[in-house]
Amino acid sequence: MSVEQRDVIDFCSIRPDGRAALTISDHLPWLADSNHLVILQDKLNAYLTVVESGQIFDAYPQARGREIEIQILCKYPPLPEALQFLDRAGQTIRSAGLHFSWRVLGSESGAVV
Repeated sequence: MSVEQRDVIDFCSIRPDGRAALTISDHLPWLADSNHLVILQDKLNAYLTVVESGQIFDAYPQARGREIEIQILCKYPPLPEALQFLDRAGQTIRSAGLHFSWRVLGSESGAVV
């Protein structure tokens, strides 16, 4: 599963803090001329739809009654344009009442909110 499979939840888990985490596995490099941001935005929108429609509870019943977090695990460090996108995406996701985080695999850097 990966960011390119728009209609698939890559991973679901329960975090140690009790949140249900829906994880996007983003293996794509951040190239200036790629459509990486469009692919990621489509995937995030699909995750939001699954949560807002309640379908998440059918697919992952353990999420019921828990706070939901959408997290992105990136293989490569984001470029500045991607960092701006991730900040805006986080604001949108938080405004929907969810938590958002991202990080680069093998790194503690990223944003958690």
